[in-house]
Amino acid sequence: MSNNYWLKRWQNNDIGFHEQEVNPFLDRYFTNLNVKHNGRVFVPLCGKTNDIAWLLEQQFKVVGSELSEDAIIQLFDSLALIATVTTYGALKLYQAHNLAIWVGDIFALTTTLVGVVDAIYDRGALVALPLALRGKYTAHLTKITHNAPQLLICCVYDQSQRDGTPYSVSAQEVFDHYHRVYTLELIKCQRIKNGIKGVEPANALVWLLHKNNC
Repeated sequence: MSNNYWLKRWQNNDIGFHEQEVNPFLDRYFTNLNVKHNGRVFVPLCGKTNDIAWLLEQQFKVVGSELSEDAIIQLFDSLALIATVTTYGALKLYQAHNLAIWVGDIFALTTTLVGVVDAIYDRGALVALPLALRGKYTAHLTKITHNAPQLLICCVYDQSQRDGTPYSVSAQEVFDHYHRVYTLELIKCQRIKNGIKGVEPANALVWLLHKNNC
């Protein structure tokens, strides 16, 4: 799945993946990460998610990454924020108050560009990537954030019944990607009403990933 695929979906407003409400798992479980007041939360492949507004309302600072500039223009408009835009090579940084979003390929981000990260919130990134890219993504994410603790939301269903996002990411796969640097805790497994685009059964899995001390 190429970058152009996602850019065209935003250009055509083909964004059925965009949730109109704040994800209930964020509201319910993010406090389990014990992020300090004014801590910085990294939201990868964020789109224009309303979850960012929730994080800002809780007095967190948010740094995100998103391929589509259209999405980020819409995000700042929805928040009534006027962004300062700075170009860093192939990336652009949209910034206002406690919000900073890097626009471009997430694999072009570095630890220096991202800065200090106190926690990661991944609702839509891992499940948006095909299997061939997920290992590269998880290795890059842990590298640029120094293994910051993470609230990760995935879904599990029979992937053979359909092609495309959101991809099914099993508990075993999450373990394979992350067990070397995190202690993993599955805190919720909840049936998804009506499944994933009609494929049933389907479940949402909510993970807490805590940095290993060793």
